[in-house]
Amino acid sequence: MLQPAGADDGLRSAGADDALPPRTAQPVPATAADAPGSAPPVGLVPHAEAGSGPAEAHPQPGARPVPGDRSAAALAGGVTVVVLSPNDPMTRGQLRRMAELARDEGLAVRWEDARGGPGAPFQTIGALTPALRRARRIVIGDPFSRYVQLLLTLTRARELVVVDDGTATMEFVSQLAQGEPLVRWHRTGHGRGARDAVFAPVSAIARRRLMPGAGRHVEVFSSMPVEPPAGVTVTANDFSWTRARFGPPAITRGADLVGTSLAETGVVDLDRYIDAVGSLAKAHGATRYFAHRRESTEKLHRLSVETGLEIVRPDLPLELIARRGPIGRTILSFPSTVVHTLPLALAGTDVKVAVCDIDPEWLTDNASPRAQGFLSGVTGTARDVHRLQSVPTVAP
Repeated sequence: MLQPAGADDGLRSAGADDALPPRTAQPVPATAADAPGSAPPVGLVPHAEAGSGPAEAHPQPGARPVPGDRSAAALAGGVTVVVLSPNDPMTRGQLRRMAELARDEGLAVRWEDARGGPGAPFQTIGALTPALRRARRIVIGDPFSRYVQLLLTLTRARELVVVDDGTATMEFVSQLAQGEPLVRWHRTGHGRGARDAVFAPVSAIARRRLMPGAGRHVEVFSSMPVEPPAGVTVTANDFSWTRARFGPPAITRGADLVGTSLAETGVVDLDRYIDAVGSLAKAHGATRYFAHRRESTEKLHRLSVETGLEIVRPDLPLELIARRGPIGRTILSFPSTVVHTLPLALAGTDVKVAVCDIDPEWLTDNASPRAQGFLSGVTGTARDVHRLQSVPTVAP
């Protein structure tokens, strides 16, 4: 997601490990120095997991989320969003479009080709270190990103804000609360490779930075349902910026289907996934398939041939695409971020969001033991969605 510190909700962009932030921004780290006499606020954004816009967070018992009520215009002065550009062309394209939107909102955007070669990371870190040292507030979009974790070790900021509407936010907050290492939910096993072992001390420091402490305030700005550790503030992203900026959309009579990268991450068997997509499309009359940015060209070609669906490669996060329209009266999805964010982005319209659970038989042998429970939790905590208990069987 792309969003600068202080924006009302998230301008979003896609990415695998970095992106841009909302109120303070979505997938990537952002730093903001807003104290009198301090350096201008800086927002760092790595491409993160997701693909939509902001949503709403559920705080721990007894706490109430603070509405995201600060407009981008009010926070634009002196704020710089730094994009740590990924290599993936689809993610880069979405980030470019989101950067344009951020500039339209009055935010300064600095594009860093942080992965442009062997020396690029060192050049980027060296260039950003002075601002990170001076910043009073750091806004990050993807706490699982190694790049972001490394940058967190360089800051003495008293305020840290995580802005992310991806499902990974749920896992991040859970691991933070339990004092566990920050590991993406779909990764298998406990043993890590040599690179993980070398990076472990850096990751441990970053995790400690993300816990509130003496003189340090930590906030999570998200639409996802989370129960943060004591002392962590939760601010709900209600997508008010998205609704005010785009739409209302034209609504078609048919249905649209949202794709996922569960096959690419090794969680779901590819053949099972394609069969499920075909069955859903036939049962509900879906004609379009909105591809996730990380879905492979080969897989999408096969889907087109075997299901007859029109494959759409969005150049913006799906929340913005849907809000601009035209969009189907029914949006079908498997467990993913959009079952939380689309109902918020499309509030006040007649669009229905329906989610189909992942059958345990679709999981691969390499899927993480946590996969089924995590995916079920994504579906079970979604609000204002229609649940499809299983994929309908449709005669050929």
